[in-house]
Amino acid sequence: MKNKVLFILLSIFVSTVIASCGIYSFKDVSIPPEVKTVKIGFIENKARYINPQLSPRLTDRLQAKITNTTRLTRTNNDDAHYQISGYVTEYIVTTAGITNQQASINRLTVSVKITFKNTLNNTTKDIDVSRNFDFAANLSLAQAEGQLLDEITRNLTDDIFNRIFSNW
Repeated sequence: MKNKVLFILLSIFVSTVIASCGIYSFKDVSIPPEVKTVKIGFIENKARYINPQLSPRLTDRLQAKITNTTRLTRTNNDDAHYQISGYVTEYIVTTAGITNQQASINRLTVSVKITFKNTLNNTTKDIDVSRNFDFAANLSLAQAEGQLLDEITRNLTDDIFNRIFSNW
């Protein structure tokens, strides 16, 4: 027992020393020091079915995540170092589970296409993000959306952020 405690304390100490020396950072965000500004466009909904709350909430959550998690300054200028835009490409419900020859679980699939432009090195990268959200088949889509919208926006925002800033 004493060896386990000593090992844990030593591990914490070594991790802290390595992180504080700048050898390794526990932050997953990698932004070159010359990048200072970001422009985040409205994420439109171009899917066949349009949830009117999805686009504004997804856009707001992405803006907040980037502003709160990075040192970048948000701007609406077209000369921003990073420019992020995108749209919802897919918002569909399929049956995911069957019990006694009836649907028991439905799956909502939400996909987003993001265009990430780095104006400093004149590169553009298209990023596709897709997530599935299961819900009970006895719920209507409107009921399920009410329960899932926060989870949808949180997960998609995290995926988009990670694909842009963490090279995931």
